[in-house]
Amino acid sequence: MDFLLNKEQEMLKKSLKEFLAKEVTPFASERDAKGALNREEVVGYIKKLMPFGFYTGALPEKDGGLGLDNTTCGMIYEELAYSWCGLAGCINLTDIGMFHHLFFGNAGAQEKYRDRIKKGELITSAGISEPNVGSDTQSIETTATLEGDYYIVNGTKSWISNGPIADICITVVQTDKSKGAAGIRMLLIDNDESPYERRELPKIGMHAFPTGELYFDNCRVPKENMIPASSYLNLMKGFDTARVRWSFHVTGLMQAALDASIKYAKSREQFGRPIGKFQMVQDMIYEMYSLVETSRLLSYRGADMLDKGLKCRKEASLAKGYSTEAAIRVTSLAIEIHGANGLSQEFPLERYFRDARVWTIPDGTTEIQKLIVSGELLKIRGVK
Repeated sequence: MDFLLNKEQEMLKKSLKEFLAKEVTPFASERDAKGALNREEVVGYIKKLMPFGFYTGALPEKDGGLGLDNTTCGMIYEELAYSWCGLAGCINLTDIGMFHHLFFGNAGAQEKYRDRIKKGELITSAGISEPNVGSDTQSIETTATLEGDYYIVNGTKSWISNGPIADICITVVQTDKSKGAAGIRMLLIDNDESPYERRELPKIGMHAFPTGELYFDNCRVPKENMIPASSYLNLMKGFDTARVRWSFHVTGLMQAALDASIKYAKSREQFGRPIGKFQMVQDMIYEMYSLVETSRLLSYRGADMLDKGLKCRKEASLAKGYSTEAAIRVTSLAIEIHGANGLSQEFPLERYFRDARVWTIPDGTTEIQKLIVSGELLKIRGVK
C-alpha cells in the first residue's frame, strides 16, 4: 500500500496549512477558552473552509460535492485538528459528506435542504447516545409513535455533538419495542418545524465543540421524515468511517504537541545548553514521534481500506483505540518537556492534553474498541 500523497493532495495540504496558520491557529486558544461555538460562528467557519474540501467535499459530484475520498478527507481534518481540535470536531460532525446517504437517499430532504447545504448553512447532529444508552445502541429508549401524519417522539439524548446549535438532528428512535433491534429507526428532526429543548454539557476539553443534551417531550415530527430502514445499518457501518476520521484528528493534535516540544527543546536552556541535548528529553521526543507515526499509518490504512470498499471494522477500531490513547501519552510528554510552562494557559499544551482526553470516549470507548478488535480476531461475537 502506498500512503504517499499525490501532487493534488500535497497542494491542497500546503494551501490549507497556510490558510489555517493565518486565519485559525493564532486565535484558537483564546476562543476555545470562551466555550462552545455558536451557530453563527460555525457557519462562518464552514463558509471559509468549504473551498478546501470541508462540509460538502466528500459528497459525490452529482450531488454538488467534490467526490473527495476518505484519504483526502482524513488529511484535511488532520491539518484542521493540528490547528484547533475543537473546531475540527465541530466541523466534522456537520460534514454533509458524512450524512449524504441520509439526505440524498430521501427525495424530500434532498429538495428541502439543497440550497442551505450548497451555501454551507445547515448544521447537523446525530442523536444516538442517551443517559442510559452508550455503546449498546440496540437498547435505545427514545420512542417514536406514529399518530396520523406525525411521529410523536419522547426521550432524552445526551452527549450529542453539535446538539445545542444543530438545525436538524438525525435521531435514532425505537418505533416498536416488541421488535427489539428491528424496531430501531432513524428520524430526521428539524428543530424549526419540530422544536425540542436542549442545553450545553460542559466538559473537560474540546471546549469550543458544542456538545449537549436534547429533550423530546411529545415532539411532533412529520412522518415523511422517517429515514428508510436500511439507513440504520448504514449508520452502524458509518462508525468505521467515523473512527478512522477521529484517528486523523488526534494524529493532527499529537503532531502539534510534538512540533511544539521540538521547538521548545531546541530553544529552552538549562545548565548552559538546550534541554534537547539531554538524553531523557531525546527519549521523550523519540517516544512521541513513534506514537504519532504509528497513529498516522493506522489512519491512512483505515482510509485506504474504506476507499477500496474493504471491510475494516477491526482496523478502524484499532486506529481509533490506539491513536486516542497515544494522544494522551504524547500530550502528557509535551507538558513534561515544557515543565511549568506546560501547565500554563499561555501555552497550548494544556489544551492539547485536555482535548486528547476527550477523544477516548466518543464513537466507542477504548474498551469497546478492544472488544471489537479482539472479537474480530477470535471470531467471537461481542459488541456491535
